[in-house]
Amino acid sequence: MKRFYTAAAAGPIAGGHTVFLDGKPVKTPARNALCLPTEALAGAIAAEWAAQGDTIEPRKMRLMGMACTVLDRIPERRGAAIDQVLAFAETDLLCYRATDPAELVTRQAQAWQPLLDWAAERFDAVLRTTSGVMPLVQPREAIQALRRAVEAVDDWRLSALLAATSGTGSLVVGLALVHGRLDAAGAWRVARIDSDFQEERWGRDELSAESAQHARADLDAAEAWLRLLG
Repeated sequence: MKRFYTAAAAGPIAGGHTVFLDGKPVKTPARNALCLPTEALAGAIAAEWAAQGDTIEPRKMRLMGMACTVLDRIPERRGAAIDQVLAFAETDLLCYRATDPAELVTRQAQAWQPLLDWAAERFDAVLRTTSGVMPLVQPREAIQALRRAVEAVDDWRLSALLAATSGTGSLVVGLALVHGRLDAAGAWRVARIDSDFQEERWGRDELSAESAQHARADLDAAEAWLRLLG
């Protein structure tokens, strides 16, 4: 889409804050008002609009995309969004450990086990671990505890949790980001242990690196989103 405006600026509206393009308030794709809870978030989204060139590139407007998810999708599909996040609990990255080499086994244990211990203490969600890739059935009580943890997250932070969980393959990592246990850099290091180890041994794959770059940008956006919410 060609850029159709000159200036983007944040400003107040009834019930919150929004972005104005040449003085006109932005609407979401579903034609809802872009009503944002904080001035800081509105300012950051306005900056995304202002940074666009002659052609608007929605993929580079990650905060705007997250806002549209909250306003257009989550109110009517909150249950589905929660289920989407919880699906990662059964296959959480942190629960599937390598059997060798010893160095990778050690890296995983040192980075992943403290987060599982945190989830057990914070949410009473005691997850099992296994070696290899065979499916692991998690205790029903742990899944129910994680459901309660996700249900306690409001719609705005649920958007960040969706992004962080899908980007890392771990609900525990996603919750750690939302609750301030990890920042984006820490979450990325945890999620990339296997990939980084393989790159050290076999070299960098450019296609995988490009995909990883997008995933890291999404994770950084989720962290910024949480900070801007206050």
